[in-house]
Amino acid sequence: MSNIASNLKFLRKKKGLTQQQFADALEIKRASVGAYEEDRAEPKYELLRKIAQFYDLTMDELANDVIDEKWRPQPKSNASNLRVLSVTVDGNERENIELVPVKASAGYLNGYGDPEYVAELPKFSLPMFNQGTYRAFEIKGDSMLPLPSGSIIIGEYIENWHDIKPSQTYVVVSREDGVVYKRVAYKFKEDKGLKLVSDNKTYEPYWVSTEDIIEVWKAKAFISTELPEPSPEPTMETLTSMMAQMQKTIKSVVNNK
Repeated sequence: MSNIASNLKFLRKKKGLTQQQFADALEIKRASVGAYEEDRAEPKYELLRKIAQFYDLTMDELANDVIDEKWRPQPKSNASNLRVLSVTVDGNERENIELVPVKASAGYLNGYGDPEYVAELPKFSLPMFNQGTYRAFEIKGDSMLPLPSGSIIIGEYIENWHDIKPSQTYVVVSREDGVVYKRVAYKFKEDKGLKLVSDNKTYEPYWVSTEDIIEVWKAKAFISTELPEPSPEPTMETLTSMMAQMQKTIKSVVNNK
């Protein structure tokens, strides 16, 4: 049995709102607010998400915790208890893929939790991504070559950061660095955060602290207008270099036996 009814009543009164004021803020009928608070009905999923966002809670907290004067929320940096995500849906109630262009990256840091901001982002859908929550991010720079600057990364939302797997690539949204596309070196560490690595080795790895991380999206696909060039034929110089590297590897293996 959920605690939605009692929690809604407590939260509304604590915020100093009447049922009508709360209904106006959520764009619903006042009678619906009364029904929810008296446990005669429960808000549907999308409305529950919107209410949780309004109170800066997770849906799990809103439905299952007993929220009263003694209740304290879990820290938002806890990897398994992240904020509610704002999404948009199409006419068939299927989630869209919102696109965050490079020019919108700075605004995304302030608007990622604002349903109105998210609703204004360009959006599209792909038939292979119809289960889960996805967002697309345009990347810039050469830190992840051979993926060219201007490519669009389609990422799947990671709710629990402990699910992040080393050596795989992710879009990490943080307060300090904004939107970056990187490879993760280690599993998420509560006391340190994430170590991010560029595929272009001219860039040094660095850590993003847990408190600084806002969102993490697992890279699932990319879109680029630059088609790959065919691999060049190996030259005598490259073959010689490959042979030298192989000899070094073999010598190292022999010496370690």
